[in-house]
Amino acid sequence: MADMTRREAAIGLAALGSLAAAGARGAQDRVRLGFIGVGNRGLQLLNSALKLPDAEITAVCDVYRPYLDRALERVGKTIPSYGDFRRLLERRDVDAVVIATPDHWHALQTIAACEAGKDVYVEKPLTITIREGRRMIETARRTNRVVAVGLQRRSSTLYADLGRAVRAGVIGKVTLAQAHRISNMWPNGIGRAPDGPPPPGLDWDMWLGPRPRRPFNANIAPYKFRWWKAYSSQVGNWGVHYFDAIRWVLGESAPVSVSAHGGRYAVEDDRDIPDTMEAIFEFASGRLLTFGQYEASGVAALRSGEVELRGTMGTIYVSSSGYEIVPDRPGQFQTWEPKVQASTIKGADGNLDDRHMANFVTCVRTRERPACDVEDGHLSTVFAHLANIALATRSRIEWDPTQERITNNRAANALLHYRYRAPWKLE
Repeated sequence: MADMTRREAAIGLAALGSLAAAGARGAQDRVRLGFIGVGNRGLQLLNSALKLPDAEITAVCDVYRPYLDRALERVGKTIPSYGDFRRLLERRDVDAVVIATPDHWHALQTIAACEAGKDVYVEKPLTITIREGRRMIETARRTNRVVAVGLQRRSSTLYADLGRAVRAGVIGKVTLAQAHRISNMWPNGIGRAPDGPPPPGLDWDMWLGPRPRRPFNANIAPYKFRWWKAYSSQVGNWGVHYFDAIRWVLGESAPVSVSAHGGRYAVEDDRDIPDTMEAIFEFASGRLLTFGQYEASGVAALRSGEVELRGTMGTIYVSSSGYEIVPDRPGQFQTWEPKVQASTIKGADGNLDDRHMANFVTCVRTRERPACDVEDGHLSTVFAHLANIALATRSRIEWDPTQERITNNRAANALLHYRYRAPWKLE
């Protein structure tokens, strides 16, 4: 907790420090960034990096040539571009890399970057298996690299303030936290597409990387891979944001049991993940976290905001612009007076992508741990993996967070990792 408090206090200073530092440094002292993956999310992060006067983009990489051309146009000057990330990592004019590739590539590329002496900003979800995350932490520590994860709420002063208030007992003991991701994709979802040849400029074999060889399908690449279990999941894509924010606010690290239910109930498309899913996580401290992924309905599930925290004395509804505290009333057989004042706390963090990228660049200079360090990113991503494993095995699984193994289902432990396609290895 002491380390968390120190990092909270540093978030604002680190974000601003990257901007202020340029006034005292010349261009030759800029942090030189290489971008690996410049599609949808990569281009957004590239835009954030371009705003920083003490950083410059010196190389870009993507397996899809149209994405490379678009990124080069956005950078506005001639810099090296690659289809193979390993060539970018060989460059001496790259101090750090920003990785925004499909999720199944994050572990291999982060580890390779650390081994090459580069610091790393890697997008969420950190991994697609739990063992990948642990190996990334081990490599980052051994090589003394800064590895930040793109869970931007860690750069939010609003969530930092909320966490201090909740841990101080503003609504008593929180026994339940809830969050949902809702987007009604009924009836056609991602649609249906036949297998076929990849589009010009796409290196499909490199896109697949460690995953099994299969024919190209436009409903997988370049964007829709997160509706396929082999490459990601929507719980990993969206849920990890809320798992991380709730875990941070409550001061929790890991669940001890997980159950999940869901399926393809209404949406007719190519996906092999649920269109409706709910997961329940239990903590040893005596509280629950529930998450719902609803893609076959669209009405808000909470009274307001994106996160609900239910305490013994009141409930908090959190949004990106503030949070509302609602006092509780005594229930059956209870006679106490309300102990919490109704209030609304406003907050404005600005562009969290910009703040998070600025924090990373500052930490490359100072060697401080970033707002969302690789270990925090891993712990939060584990929630998504455990939910998917519980659903796949149709069981309530019990989790040992110290050993990082499932203790009551031997078959479920086989899903903690998968065999990479040669020549790729998790070193």
